[in-house]
Amino acid sequence: MKLNFEHHQTAHCENGVASNLLLYKGLKLSEPMIFGIGSGLFFVYLPFLKVNFAPGFSYRPMPGAIFSKAAKRLGIKIKRQKFSNPKEAQIALEKNLENNIPTGLQVGVFNLTYFPEEYKFHFNAHNLVVYGKEDGKFLISDPVMDYVTSLSEEELEKVRYAKGALPPKGHMYYPIYVPETVNLEEAIKKGIKDTCKNMLAPVPLIGVKAMRWVAKSIPKWAEKKGTKVTNHYLGQLIRMQEEIGTGGGGFRFIYGAFLQEAAEILKNDQLKELSKEITMIGDLWRDFAVDIARVYKNRNSKSDIYNQLSKSMLHIADLEEAFYKKLRKAI
Repeated sequence: MKLNFEHHQTAHCENGVASNLLLYKGLKLSEPMIFGIGSGLFFVYLPFLKVNFAPGFSYRPMPGAIFSKAAKRLGIKIKRQKFSNPKEAQIALEKNLENNIPTGLQVGVFNLTYFPEEYKFHFNAHNLVVYGKEDGKFLISDPVMDYVTSLSEEELEKVRYAKGALPPKGHMYYPIYVPETVNLEEAIKKGIKDTCKNMLAPVPLIGVKAMRWVAKSIPKWAEKKGTKVTNHYLGQLIRMQEEIGTGGGGFRFIYGAFLQEAAEILKNDQLKELSKEITMIGDLWRDFAVDIARVYKNRNSKSDIYNQLSKSMLHIADLEEAFYKKLRKAI
């Protein structure tokens, strides 16, 4: 069983799976367009939730939310299934392949045998596509890789039933209806409005308010918890930013590309200017990550470094708040 499935490498797994699955169904949408319509820009801070012994930070919405929102706004129907029994999960997947349905899976990263060792850690919200089975191995299109690969039945079962936070529980999904024509203009506007609403939310747990909360917490962690714990927290912050789904600078660059495409479709030059602005903010997130990495690796001898990191993040939050206010007006 091997489907005529096109593999395209993308920056982020969920966007890539969505884009590649829709292309198979005849709808060509770029990764940035999926990301923007699906309101992929996000920030949440959950100090009461511990992940890898550090507070919960995320630069992305819940797994599956980007594709689900994009699908709803484009009139696409997706079928999602979870299975308590791994054997049932495998049978359902094989049945899809027999019916020429490439299938998206949510999996854990840690036991993906084709991942480089330095990228393996306990994160259960990775996405990939299974597009066939040959010689007892499932054929895998993982959009963050530049080549297709494969996993044995045992290897795939292990990642589909990874333990820990956000366990996949055999989660598989695929489009079951794609309309012949989609209203891109309306979908783009809805995606932008939702992003602005989330990032400008009045509650302190999400959006720019959450960024400010984290920024102000950095010197407090250093004072109350000491250097070792603070550096561990900061390491978690940039892992979530730059490694798990490219959430920080990477997501801003993808969103900039989305706004460029949206500017052409909506004939709105303001979006072109805002595309440059969010790209510049992405550069600042990358600089912030580099500064934290130096601290984490004990290569930074600057005094008062935690206050400086706090100020950098507060500055980024101010720029983002101004950006979303302008973006909301622009559409």
